Amino acid sequence: MQICGQAVYFDDRADAGRSLARALGAYAGRTNMLVLALPRGGVPVAYEVARALQAELDVFLVRKLGVPGHEELAMGAIASGGVRVVNERVVLAMRIAGATIDSVTAAERDTLDRRERSYRGDNPRPDVRERIVILVDDGLATGSSMRAALEALGRQDPRRLIAAVPVAPPATCEALRAEADEVVCVSMPAAFRGVSEWYRDFAQTTDDEVRTLLTRSAQDRLHGQHRESWGP
Repeated sequence: MQICGQAVYFDDRADAGRSLARALGAYAGRTNMLVLALPRGGVPVAYEVARALQAELDVFLVRKLGVPGHEELAMGAIASGGVRVVNERVVLAMRIAGATIDSVTAAERDTLDRRERSYRGDNPRPDVRERIVILVDDGLATGSSMRAALEALGRQDPRRLIAAVPVAPPATCEALRAEADEVVCVSMPAAFRGVSEWYRDFAQTTDDEVRTLLTRSAQDRLHGQHRESWGP
C-alpha cells in the first residue's frame, strides 16, 4: 500500500489527477496497461493519470443493487462486462429471493448498459485479462462502489489490480487492500467528512465532459503512437 503525504487540498479534479499520476510514476510507460475510471467524477482524474503514464483510458461502471423498499441498503452490485456481485450476508439476513435479485439486476443492467453506450458508443469494452489495471475515482468515503468494481475486475484475471484515488479516509484505503494488489491514496486525512471538502472546485462532471475526455485520450494515444512510428 502506497501512502503519499498528509492532508492535501486540490484545485480541481485535473489537479488531483496530476498529483495521483506522480504517485503512480513507477508505472509510466509500462506496456499492456489500462486506466479505468469510475464515472463521472473519476474520469477527469483518470484522464490526467492516463496521459502522464501513456496508458489507455476507459470507463468502468458500477450500479448498486438496492434491497426493494430499502434501496439505500445494497444487496450487491453489477459492473461493466456483465459481472454481478451479491452480498450474501444481506441476502440471507433479509431473506431475499433469487427472483427478486434477478428483477433488480435486470432493471439496473438496463441503466448501466444505456450509460455505457452513451460514453463508449459502439466501441468494445477493453479486455483486462493479463493487463495492469489502475482503477481511479475522484475520492472515496465508504468506498463501496470501488470495492464492488475491484471485486468485479478481479474476476477477469488482470495481471495486477491497483486502486488509486486522490483522497480517502485511512480506514477506507486500508479496507481496499483485500480487493486490490496495491492501493494508492495521495491524501488520507484523519478528519474526513466528505470528498468535496478537499477540492476547491468540485463542480459536477457532465456526461459530455466524460465523452470529450475519453475521445481526447484516444486521440492523444493515437498521435503519440504516430510520433513513435515516424519520429520527431
